[in-house]
Amino acid sequence: MSHIRGRGSLWRRYAGFTAKINRTCGRALRRYSTSSAQEEKPFEKILIANRGEIACRVMRTCKRMGIRTVAVHSDVDSNAVHARMADEKVCVGPAPSAQSYLNMDAILNAVKQTGAQAVHPGYGFLSENGHFAEALVGVGVAFIGPGVKAIDAMGDKIESKLLAKHAKVNTIPGFDGVVKDDDEAVRIASDIGYPVMIKASAGGGGKGMRIAWNDDDVREGFRLSSQEAKSSFGDDRLLMERYVDNSRHIEIQVLADTHGNAIYVNERECSIQRRNQKVIEEAPSMFMNPETRQAMGEQAVSLAKAVNYCSAGTVEFLVDSQRNFYFLEMNTRLQVEHPITEYITGFDLVEQMIRVAAGQPLKIKQEDVGINGWAVECRVYSEDPKLFLPSIGRLSTYIEPKQGPGLEEVRIDSGIEEGSNISMYYDPLISKLVTHGKDRTEALGRMARALDTYVIKGVKHNIPILRDIITHPRFLDGDISTKFIAQEYPDGFTGCRLTTTQQRELITSACFLHIRRSERATEFLTVDRSSFSPYMPEVYELSVSIDGENHDVSAWWDDDNSLVVTVKGQEVRMSSDSLLSSPLLVAAIGDQEVVIQVLNRDGQTYKLRHYGTQFEVTVLSKQQNQFMEIMPVKQKLDIGKAIVSPMAGMVVSVACKPGDKVAEGNEVIILEAMKMQNILPAPKDVKVKAVNCKPGDTVLEDAVLVEFE
Repeated sequence: MSHIRGRGSLWRRYAGFTAKINRTCGRALRRYSTSSAQEEKPFEKILIANRGEIACRVMRTCKRMGIRTVAVHSDVDSNAVHARMADEKVCVGPAPSAQSYLNMDAILNAVKQTGAQAVHPGYGFLSENGHFAEALVGVGVAFIGPGVKAIDAMGDKIESKLLAKHAKVNTIPGFDGVVKDDDEAVRIASDIGYPVMIKASAGGGGKGMRIAWNDDDVREGFRLSSQEAKSSFGDDRLLMERYVDNSRHIEIQVLADTHGNAIYVNERECSIQRRNQKVIEEAPSMFMNPETRQAMGEQAVSLAKAVNYCSAGTVEFLVDSQRNFYFLEMNTRLQVEHPITEYITGFDLVEQMIRVAAGQPLKIKQEDVGINGWAVECRVYSEDPKLFLPSIGRLSTYIEPKQGPGLEEVRIDSGIEEGSNISMYYDPLISKLVTHGKDRTEALGRMARALDTYVIKGVKHNIPILRDIITHPRFLDGDISTKFIAQEYPDGFTGCRLTTTQQRELITSACFLHIRRSERATEFLTVDRSSFSPYMPEVYELSVSIDGENHDVSAWWDDDNSLVVTVKGQEVRMSSDSLLSSPLLVAAIGDQEVVIQVLNRDGQTYKLRHYGTQFEVTVLSKQQNQFMEIMPVKQKLDIGKAIVSPMAGMVVSVACKPGDKVAEGNEVIILEAMKMQNILPAPKDVKVKAVNCKPGDTVLEDAVLVEFE
């Protein structure tokens, strides 16, 4: 009987999750539909050849259109959200993507097995693989994307650049051919002039891209980029072009059908990037004017028509400070950041792709495309924001922002839930958090609120730096480029610096939690103990420490149940109805509403997230503080004599052996995680004592890989 109850509980959990999906995204997606309920369905059944949030995103539109869906999954994804959300699911192989989500034969067998009439590839994996699209067409199954010729032409950065020139699209000076080896790369770089960009001919997403400033950078960049390209796309060909310094990354969304219609659907600003991957996007761009928007849009459409493009696609440009723009690449698929375009235009891009794949003409004309308000997207990654290294693990707590006051228009595209596992095998994207407002100020205000109320525990994540960026003065002024993160966070994100007012808010909140917990414990002791009279002071004299800095505090309850705290001679008044068990403390402090995340409590120490940054706050009585001053301090472990793995991953290469002398900064290990290759250098001039790994080994975070004498 308990087993039956367990299964029922699991089913109720699943039903609750799907209902949440419909509530958070369904209403928004219905806005974007251009179809009527009486219209004939383009397809009866669609297979989604992808996983995670994008698979769930495509399924939502399919379900609204009355189309049945099929999910494919690896063996570790058998209970993933996208697999449960679909009407049918098929396992296509083991965890490594090369054996599952990139396994064309297995996916084609799934198509045959389920009788799917069409396949939507999402983004990544096989989305820009012409062989896959051709194989589907060969068996009479529609590929929900452009034709094979367009995929091959635009997916190859070398050929696409030549086609762009022919279509009179502005292009960046570079080498129009495949770079054979590192010697040729150095010769080409000298001809083009430094700095140069080395990048994979196939694929995208920042994989296989390096900036080189000199000959040594070119040789190292050639080696690492070719390895990443081979690992991610199965194609190690590279090209080179001039690197446009201090540029903006602005892209144009296009839609085209098989009837000769093609339009551009405004731009997206994608300049906030780390490691050549986008982090924050917005639509429209503050930097654009109507003339530049039209010129870029018309060139994007010209390129789409030159290759007989049909479906949704994106033409990416680099734009300099004078609004000169240069063709970067064309992505022949749905972009990660497509929701912000949907918000400001009212179009469901997935629906448009499905209808075009079924041979239907676009119902949208260029004059129908407008700009309604402003939309911002933050990519929430499972990674350490200090060094932007991936983090894996299980989501012990996962609570998405809820719509309400201050969050009237928020959308979360995710494919995970509480208890989901973030695997080393796939991209570390947790979700896409999107907010919309009547203008940029309102959209960013809602984003700040959404990030403050987004609770993720169990893995490291980049919400702290996202929160810091969207309130950064340069970002608010629109003074950004693709180098923004490198310039403003050269050593990664080490946390925001609280103002005096913000510090008082944090101290007051910690005192509020501490006093309420103390009084709750005292109230528990008095239950059925009528003779027990606990001592509850009228004024609490406390010592509050924030990351080692001490503050003397007095606190008492006012007549209206507000806590009054005196910090550095300043009275701060706070009230809150939040439960002590809640991970969110929503409080009125003075005339401001403040949201603080309660991450953990260890004795008298609270881990609190305030304005995106985690702080350790210890609250003690004056007597406890005196005792703590004479306690011994635990010494930190010296890890300068070893290379410790900063993340879980696979060892690609080991550049030393026991007895070798290695100079400071020289490569010791290359570790691959989530499709990115990371060099682990020697921390100083060292002599190798032991090597505890070999190429091909899978290692965990904090594993000691190499020891030094």
